[in-house]
Amino acid sequence: MTQDIKAIAIPGIHQRFFKAFQAAAGRYDKPRVLEVGAGHGAFTQKLWQEGYEVTACDLFPEIYQFAETPCIKVDITKELPFPSESFEMAVAVEVMEHVHNHPVFFAECERILKKGGVLMVSTPNILSLKSRIRFLFSGFFYSFKPLDHARNDGLQHIASLTIDQYRYLATRAGFSGFEVQVDKRQKSSRFYSFLIPFIRLYCRLKSIPFEVHNRYDYLTGRVLFLSFVK
Repeated sequence: MTQDIKAIAIPGIHQRFFKAFQAAAGRYDKPRVLEVGAGHGAFTQKLWQEGYEVTACDLFPEIYQFAETPCIKVDITKELPFPSESFEMAVAVEVMEHVHNHPVFFAECERILKKGGVLMVSTPNILSLKSRIRFLFSGFFYSFKPLDHARNDGLQHIASLTIDQYRYLATRAGFSGFEVQVDKRQKSSRFYSFLIPFIRLYCRLKSIPFEVHNRYDYLTGRVLFLSFVK
């Protein structure tokens, strides 16, 4: 029996992300899946165990541990080494916050997906009330901290993008469908729910559409699961 591989992610994220993945994958009989940023291979292993045809890639394939499926060395901010329209689905779990060239990433994922294909990603939710309070007092969003400017290993959280910005980037790359889910609602954000009426009032006074960034899931969710359809 193959030993489970330790995930490079917040505990529980892979399990919750897989449930969302299964729901999206239900439109296909046997989707071919590309995992971008496979890390140790924990999610690749899960996909393989569940019967999916999965291809793994990562900037550091030397840390990859799942022997049943090879991991290809790939810089996801450059052209991906796969033919156009060769996958039904692509996933990137806890990767987007490490990426410095999102336009290329989205364009390449759009290229390698078939028509109707789905790109699913997870990323820390900087829109939560907990994150907003943290930014107010520290200048850093949830899951982000001061960068080590001497490092260039791709492991630091360098990209704190909003839902609206991710949707814009995906739309520019050619994606059309868009869906947002959260892994769970955090008590630490729900504690600040008393601020919601003031947020609503501020948005009204400043003519900012409240729903774009202030739905209850956005204000209380820990991690975002974003889905984009080609």
